[in-house]
Amino acid sequence: MRSDRPSSPGQGSERGFVTAETAVALPALVLLCALLVWGVVTAAAQIRCVDAARVGARAAARGDGNAGALAQAAAPAGARVSVATGGDTVRVTVEAPSPAPGRLGGALSVRLHAEAVAAREDVIGSTGGGGRWPA
Repeated sequence: MRSDRPSSPGQGSERGFVTAETAVALPALVLLCALLVWGVVTAAAQIRCVDAARVGARAAARGDGNAGALAQAAAPAGARVSVATGGDTVRVTVEAPSPAPGRLGGALSVRLHAEAVAAREDVIGSTGGGGRWPA
């Protein structure tokens, strides 16, 4: 004789809990994974901004007229590059929007920023040394 009743007193009342727990936990895990991937992609874009600022500052310090274009090529998509020349230094600033997933662009929007400063090579030694390096 077969019975539809549970064999032990608490067994039947827990039926379906695994499905309910999975239904709650799975979307939370997917969201967590998406945020982790976004964080890694944003960190990579920040590193590209720093690298682009360094490339631009090195080129501008050598007197290269294409310093802004070189920095723009190394920067992430949508970046804004500015090169400012001071008395004996150059400053390159790179600003870029962070890559955001799909429709969450506004909620997860972060502005990435990097600056690099370098001494101008065309003015090194021209302040009293006659343009020569000391012996």
